Amino acid sequence: MQGAIYPSLKERTVLVTGGGSGIGEAIVRQFVGQGSRVGFIDVDVKASNLLLSSLPGEAKAHFEHADLRDIGALRRAVAAIREALGPITILVNNAARDDRHSIEDVTPEYWDERIAVNLKHQFFAAQAVAPDMTQAGGGAIVNMGSVSWVIGQGNMPCYTTAKSAVQGLTRALARDLGPKNIRVNSILPGWIMTQRQQDLWLTPEGEAEIMQRQCLKRKLVPDDIARTVLFFAADDSGACTNQNYIVDGGWV
Repeated sequence: MQGAIYPSLKERTVLVTGGGSGIGEAIVRQFVGQGSRVGFIDVDVKASNLLLSSLPGEAKAHFEHADLRDIGALRRAVAAIREALGPITILVNNAARDDRHSIEDVTPEYWDERIAVNLKHQFFAAQAVAPDMTQAGGGAIVNMGSVSWVIGQGNMPCYTTAKSAVQGLTRALARDLGPKNIRVNSILPGWIMTQRQQDLWLTPEGEAEIMQRQCLKRKLVPDDIARTVLFFAADDSGACTNQNYIVDGGWV
């Protein structure tokens, strides 16, 4: 379904991390639909190439393979996207993994790895594109948080810790980059029915909980998040920064 068209997104160069599947894939498709130049980074080569092959022939899209836990690889991927598509003025820090884990099983190494997967790369991606945005006279960064820490979801303390920190990172970046006309907001998705969620976590009990807790009595899908990302990336939200916006169907 076609949503709103934002003229300010046309021909803008967008970087989406974790863009090969799930919410990231929906974000890539939505920006392509706006006529943006879309670069995305992902560790999954197969899924990313399938996405590229399914985009319209006129799409201006570029994929770079990188493991975002490796900041050097992240920086090289950002440079390659800049070379291919031009200066980056929109960043969507989407990549994350919500693997379940118990308190007893967490080692110092696992803790560091979870922070690297879910938080660390967001800062360094912002650092890498900020000069482009400064030179262009402004830009927009959208960080992906999660309502999991707000509702006190259990069985993944490293993930919820990282996602709660996204709110602090967002506010810090918004304050420091605001004088350069760079806006920074975060989106906190609820339970979004990606293929991964359906394959790994969704159960009949989980579906019943969705219908009980959400104000909206329907499953949420990746495009629900992607369309919200478009708004915060576009000039239509030009006075919005330093905010953390919940998109969860009214669960919280």
